[in-house]
Amino acid sequence: MTSRTTANVWNQRVQRAGELARSYPAAEEVLKFYIKVAEFQKLVYLQLESSAYTNTEEADRLPEKWDEFALLPWFRPLLSVTAQFGPTSLAHLASELTEAGPVRWQRLITAFWDIRTNRNGDSPTHSFFAHAFLQPYAEYLAHRANASGMNHAETVCPFCSSKPMLGILRPEGDGAKRSLFCSLCGTEWDFRRILCPACGEEDVKQLPIYTAAGFDHIRVEACETCKSCIKTIDLTKNGHAIPIVDELASIPLTLWAAEKGYTKLQGNLLGT
Repeated sequence: MTSRTTANVWNQRVQRAGELARSYPAAEEVLKFYIKVAEFQKLVYLQLESSAYTNTEEADRLPEKWDEFALLPWFRPLLSVTAQFGPTSLAHLASELTEAGPVRWQRLITAFWDIRTNRNGDSPTHSFFAHAFLQPYAEYLAHRANASGMNHAETVCPFCSSKPMLGILRPEGDGAKRSLFCSLCGTEWDFRRILCPACGEEDVKQLPIYTAAGFDHIRVEACETCKSCIKTIDLTKNGHAIPIVDELASIPLTLWAAEKGYTKLQGNLLGT
């Protein structure tokens, strides 16, 4: 992937977030903050790419350890962005973390990175910082490994073993094929249409699909067996959608699902 192509990917995310912020007032604050986060993440990604960064471990999977030497200097700029543009709760935490210093940052990031531990063990607000910080690094490594498109039937990412954040429907023949999109590294892998990615339920009667006016290209795919749900972006209905951004904009769908007793399989970057 060339630098120009990479830059376009991030620019498209930022542009789409701006468009959706104007169209969906309920998500305006979230999306405007996401724009600032995505611009920060783009800088990290392009810095890794321009330096031809490589890790010393196997290239076909996430390294067991993140590169503290190469990455930790970028954490303070993320805290600055969050303190200046983030919601009040995150801005306050960013100020606290700034005062706490690098030792606290390293512990926070390592706890999130270690895929052998419960990544949900920290509070969602604190997890935001590690997630936003590590996402471009993980995405860069996954792109170098050409992880998307892997032949993979599991419910977790074939590259980093994280849970999927959302589903995607892409045109195929006269219909659409389903894929899952990793919550950390952005890897996309094909996945069966009639199958719960949380518990493996296959009975179509137990897998209801919900849609709502105003979000015609986004569906909530639920499971009555485990009461989980995942939002799926239907690119056959809106080819201009950027799944990672459109999912953020559909906050009302998340709230509706929670009211009905469904739990998202994996929260997005901002915990919604």
